[in-house]
Amino acid sequence: MTLTSMLKATTAATLVFAASAAFADSHASHPDTGEALATEQTFTYRVGDESPSYDPGVAEDVDGSAVVRDLFEGLMNQDAEGNLVPGVATGYEVSEDGKTYTFTLRDNAKWSNGDPVVAGDFVYAWKRAAAPELASPYAWFFELMSIENAAAVVAGDMEPSELGVSAPDDLTLVVSLSQPLPYFPQMVTHATTFPVHKATVDAFGTDWTTPENMVSNGAYVMSEFVPQEKLVRTRNEMYWDNENTIIETVTKLVITDENIALTRYLAGELDQTDVPAGQFPRLSAERPDEAISVPSACSYYYTINMTDTTNPALLDVNVRQALAMAIDRDVIVEAVLAGGQKPAYTFTHWATAGFETPDTPMASMTQDERNAKAVELMTAAGFGADNPLDVSLIFNTSEAHRSVAIAVSQMWKQTLGVETELGNQEWQTFLETRGNQDYEIARGAWCADYNEASTFLDLMQSDSGYNDAKYSSPRVDELMAEAKTSENPQAAYTEVEQIIAEDMPIIPVYHYAEVNMQSADLGGWPFTNFEQNWYSKDLYKIAE
Repeated sequence: MTLTSMLKATTAATLVFAASAAFADSHASHPDTGEALATEQTFTYRVGDESPSYDPGVAEDVDGSAVVRDLFEGLMNQDAEGNLVPGVATGYEVSEDGKTYTFTLRDNAKWSNGDPVVAGDFVYAWKRAAAPELASPYAWFFELMSIENAAAVVAGDMEPSELGVSAPDDLTLVVSLSQPLPYFPQMVTHATTFPVHKATVDAFGTDWTTPENMVSNGAYVMSEFVPQEKLVRTRNEMYWDNENTIIETVTKLVITDENIALTRYLAGELDQTDVPAGQFPRLSAERPDEAISVPSACSYYYTINMTDTTNPALLDVNVRQALAMAIDRDVIVEAVLAGGQKPAYTFTHWATAGFETPDTPMASMTQDERNAKAVELMTAAGFGADNPLDVSLIFNTSEAHRSVAIAVSQMWKQTLGVETELGNQEWQTFLETRGNQDYEIARGAWCADYNEASTFLDLMQSDSGYNDAKYSSPRVDELMAEAKTSENPQAAYTEVEQIIAEDMPIIPVYHYAEVNMQSADLGGWPFTNFEQNWYSKDLYKIAE
């Protein structure tokens, strides 16, 4: 007997279009909203740096994942509210014991070269991403998904063929879990679980992701790519729902300077860009229909290197606690950023589904009390006016990150006499530096891979691929293992947050808001999707 949790594929449009060109007609209307559509259906947006990869098995950053969601499609997608909707799969069944998921694939999904998308493409992609040979930065995600034998495969102790995923036939994908995981279906919207076209990878190796070589199955194909400049994607005529895709061309521009990007937005060159730190109040007053701030599933923190390559002073918990307490988070969110962000005293974002933010001692103090306690702790560690602490703090190139780092360094100097050397690095270099523990204190941010607290707290496990502090707590590991099988994991999450607040391997600073300038004629943006996972196929331009 099985428990069925089938998501039926529904017709996305209420109008039948003879050809996709119908959407280019200025008199055409949106099939669901009835809004008149603009003749030119393009979307141009800004990012601050180039992503390391657009290979689903290797992609690791937020901006890169947005591109991958356009180029590839996984088993399930998200709608504007973040709910699961059919992707390549029309639905799934889960066994009564919760350990076997059977996905049914649609029979009209195709690759951009016309090949059918089959269950074996997912099997190949998952085994490829989990195998040590690819060195995927997200290989550990398969362990988090509780897929059978994932830990052993990722560690190289088992062959990838032993991973708990199989394809009995072309339209059936079976996933075997080592234990029930209630939020497992949410996890298959992540880029690492997307299919890959094996023949293309075999033919071109690491060059398979270039525009001239890539074969993809999403609503768009990569048509142009100039690293550190732009990436253009155009509609995939082979996509199973192409007739209901409206945006024709999506252009991602790399503009490192946020203020230059804002100038270009105001000149009409961009449809969307980030709001530079501190400018949201002015822009929202001047352009209330374009300045947007909504909660976003990311937490901003400073990670502290706790290995033998660090500043020895940072191995003293008193020092870490003092540095954390001396940061006035209200000043950061209200004066430096001023975009709707909230102070963070826990790692998990306050708006995460089902999460109850626990009390921590620091959160209940006034800033004056925190500062006094910080001085006391730093003195106990042997640092003061006669023996000031010197630390280095690195961040990836961004005016916002620089502004926050400057403010924090001034707070440390004023309250504790700490001298801070600031350094910024280009994104890919920064990731390598931080990942190799070649730093003392580094900017960190984590955006949820799914809407559940474990997506944040799993990073604090000893073996997490993104535990850049290399923090190790047997109790945290134990609690996170318990949480996966608990009907109510909140008690475990509360204790983990309290342990983090005591040990302070990371210093939470603020919880994100998505703060953008966005053209008023851009429709379909998923403002109520907490993860802010957007798909260009759901966007459209409204006629003036």
